[in-house]
Amino acid sequence: MRLPLISPDDLTDVQKPLYEDMHKGIGSNFNSFKAVAEDGALMGPWNPWLHEPKIGGAIWDLTKVMSMEATLPEEARQVAILVTGAQFDAAYELYAHVAVAESAGMDKDRIATIVAGTRPSDMSEPEAVSYDVAISLASGRKLPRATYDRAVETFGQHGTNELIYLVGLYCLVSVTLNGFAVPVPDEAQ
Repeated sequence: MRLPLISPDDLTDVQKPLYEDMHKGIGSNFNSFKAVAEDGALMGPWNPWLHEPKIGGAIWDLTKVMSMEATLPEEARQVAILVTGAQFDAAYELYAHVAVAESAGMDKDRIATIVAGTRPSDMSEPEAVSYDVAISLASGRKLPRATYDRAVETFGQHGTNELIYLVGLYCLVSVTLNGFAVPVPDEAQ
């Protein structure tokens, strides 16, 4: 871990409102995995975001919109996030969203297959479209027209836009986690 966790007692006046907003959001939307240390310090991507509150605040605002106002089916969202985390081998991202996917009822074998970088053969159409969009974009490739058109057929224009932005957000989250060598909680001690 390249950036120390920031105890709530050590927050600057600029960091405090962002911390409070993130802590509240974590408590209501990200509770399938450990994101807060025993002393109240935020873990995962939230810690790097706190170190740079202007940048981190902007990313957090996008994260809130993408999480709290999501319209895509949850299974499709989790497939896209897992594919993206696997493409970047982002340990904390995979740790967190394996837990989220499991709590949403996704089959453990399907999760393991996606995390291993392979497309499961028994996916629903929304999951398959989500996988195909995410693997293309997270691999740094242009989204093929046929895949884009299939996404629009499956999710509509708004849902397709949301899926593309979701993959982009989790690319940013994964790069943040990898750039700052953010470990899973058991490795943080």
